[in-house]
Amino acid sequence: MSLAKIASRASAGLDAPAVQVEAHISNGLPSVSIVGLPEAAVRESRERVRSALINSGFSFPARRITINLAPADLPKEGGRFDLPIALAVLAASGQIPTAPLLPCDCIGELALNGELRGVSAVLPAALKSRETGRRLVLPSANAAEAACVPNAHNHPVPSLLTLCNALAAGDLPPTEARVDGPAAALTLPDLAEVRGQALARRALEIAAAGRHNLLLCGPPGAGKTLLAERLPGILPALDTDAALETASIYSVAGTPRPVSHWQIPPFRAPHHSASAIALAGGGSMPRPGEISLAHQGVLFLDELPEFSRSALEMLREPLENGRMQISRARQQTCFPARCQLVAAMNPCPCGHGPASSQCRCTPDQVARYQGRLSGPLLDRIDLHVPVEPVPLSTLLQTRQPEEDSAAVRSRVQHARGLLNRTGPAGQDPAEAVATTDRRWLAEAASRLSLSGRALHRCIQVARTIAALAEQPCVRREHLLEALGYRAAGFAMPQADERGAMTILPATQPS
Repeated sequence: MSLAKIASRASAGLDAPAVQVEAHISNGLPSVSIVGLPEAAVRESRERVRSALINSGFSFPARRITINLAPADLPKEGGRFDLPIALAVLAASGQIPTAPLLPCDCIGELALNGELRGVSAVLPAALKSRETGRRLVLPSANAAEAACVPNAHNHPVPSLLTLCNALAAGDLPPTEARVDGPAAALTLPDLAEVRGQALARRALEIAAAGRHNLLLCGPPGAGKTLLAERLPGILPALDTDAALETASIYSVAGTPRPVSHWQIPPFRAPHHSASAIALAGGGSMPRPGEISLAHQGVLFLDELPEFSRSALEMLREPLENGRMQISRARQQTCFPARCQLVAAMNPCPCGHGPASSQCRCTPDQVARYQGRLSGPLLDRIDLHVPVEPVPLSTLLQTRQPEEDSAAVRSRVQHARGLLNRTGPAGQDPAEAVATTDRRWLAEAASRLSLSGRALHRCIQVARTIAALAEQPCVRREHLLEALGYRAAGFAMPQADERGAMTILPATQPS
């Protein structure tokens, strides 16, 4: 037979569209032509396939070979089509049977000696093959990653020769069983290592329970980064669907998550020199950026005002709708980006703060420094928390250990269960507030000059505070604490022994 077809899958964002690899061998001068909108790496596959076939003991037809990657209008990239192209050439030249491959999708990059190398975007291909009831033939290097997809039929192979020997016997290589990795939550930084900082610890717990964005503001060495790095440790483990979606993003990015990190919420901390494309994602063939890699986890931006203005403004829409839409001339790609933003900053350029005797910044310098953050971006951050340095005597003295992450994570998980049972507040934020408190809340929001979005977010924070207190309805003390976190950007709020804000910077409305 001079014509053969092998099924494969391309990579397009988090999708894995089906691709039919067709090989036709005809008379004429020896040549290999690949059509179907291939990019450079796909065009170069003809040389890899030729060497792999010869070094695996097969003959490469000295005739005119045409390879078509259908559909023709879908861009093809990477070395994932090496294996299906080689199989199609072998089948068209009658060297292997194709019947066992009819229910299979094949992906893999070939080395010159015929071994198979791992490729990116394996998880979307495994998910799509499972969804369509097909099997997936892939390199052994991707076996552990693809095995995380439940109820999938994956056939990892180490080399082209191994696969062809199995096909000659009329069968496929054995499937790979899923191997669950050990629970790695114990390896995360523990909240018990933080001394003092009752207010920041309280805000961290609220942020974890309600998935709220958090801004920590304080002088250098106060513990802002220390606190932010401990947020993943108090977040509940991801369920199977969320873990698969998150792992698919990393698979597309070419950095698959280890099995031991499978259900741990991701933590991304890009340097402040990161560009807007690095944060949002992009490229001629769009790839996920840092905000998508932090999906279902935490995006930590240290030294927030030092990021470029364009990079920070790119975060506004994803923080609002939980997705990153990347538009290019040839295609549009949408990556999920529902993450928690945790940012840290100094109060002024020197870092000590205008209230400190060590600060030498002028009011204009402070205003310009804080003005690097736009109002719309700050409006999307629910909790503004001052972080004061812990006295050295407190750090050096021997004392009982602080509450650890496991205890806080238990409360966070319980609060999330209460929030899920009560449901969201809805489009009308007044539904979550008692009628007797609505006038009081309106006056307080007016004094703080809150926008409609900020008011809605304050009510959501109050609902989280009520859930942590195991109370079914929002009360005035919950609203007062939520407004206190918003007021932290205007004046230093007070905190009680639990770390909860209870006093507004202005006179409380009656």
